[in-house]
This record gives sequence, structure tokens and C-alpha cells, in this order.
Amino acid sequence: MDKSVKTQSQETQRFGEIIKMPHGMAEAVVKKSVASLNQVLADTITLRDMYKKHHWQVVGPTFNQLHLLFDKHFEAQVELVDLLAERIQILGGVSLAMAADIAEETRIPRPPRGREPATVQLSRLIEAHTMILTYAREQAEKASDAGDSGTDDLLVSDVVRTNELQVWFLSEHLVAASPI
Repeated sequence: MDKSVKTQSQETQRFGEIIKMPHGMAEAVVKKSVASLNQVLADTITLRDMYKKHHWQVVGPTFNQLHLLFDKHFEAQVELVDLLAERIQILGGVSLAMAADIAEETRIPRPPRGREPATVQLSRLIEAHTMILTYAREQAEKASDAGDSGTDDLLVSDVVRTNELQVWFLSEHLVAASPI
């Protein structure tokens, strides 16, 4: 008797397929929301991972402060990843999950493998946040117009607010001190 775990099986739901859920929204609305949420998810996972990379590789006189800040921001992005993936599943979709799929779908440029100066790390993170913020705002408005208030709320209340706060913290490290 073969006691090995079977790793090859039929999918119960293919990526891109929507299972009809009793949430009162048209399938076309749900498909658009799932697609946009998966894009935000891919970009958020990439940003999350950039935070951990920079946390490990930060150098310079602000090492300790940025090391701790990057880890704190990483944890907040972890929470967003879970919220986004669960919203996709709630809508009846399939969330992206594997690294190869994320790398294929993200719009955020891949950073080099090696270390970079802290100012470059900060600028790279701000650029990624800005991409997410711009897209999330656009998609929140579309979700609202289509009657998907749950997706609109998630994008505005969680994604936009978290990313705006993090951009502020990062940007303050790049602003030249004002004379008193």
C-alpha cells in the first residue's frame, strides 16, 4: 500500500474562475474586482518582500532605525496581504499565492540582489507604494461605482491608508532638515 502523499490532483477551482456566491453582485462586477484585487495583492506581496530584503540589507548611520522601521512596515504589509487574499476568496475568486505567480503579475520592478544605499532603498520603497496607491485609488472608485462597497472599503480603509502612512514615514527620511 502506497502511503505517500499525492501531490498531483485536479484543481477544485481554476485561477480566473469565479464561484457564484450569494453576495448580490453581478458576475461581471465580481470578475473585475477579483482581477484588480489580485493585482494589488501581487504588488503588495512584492512590496512586503522588498521590506524584508531592505530590513536585512540596510547599511549606514541610520541602520538601527531603518532596520526596525522596515520590519514594522513588513508586518503591516503582511496584514494587507491576508485581507486582500481573503477578499478575493470571499468574492468567489482564487487569490494569487505562489512566488512565481507573484513575480509574473507584479508591476513593481525587481530590485537588485545586492545591497544598496539606504536612500536608494527608501526611494525604491516609496516608488512601489506610489504605484500601489495610484492603482488602489483607481480600483476603489471603480468598485464603488459598480456597487462593490466591500472592495472599495478594503482598498480605501486598509490599502490606501496603510500605504499613505508608510510613505510618510519613509519620505521623512529623505527630506532635508529645515533651518529653525
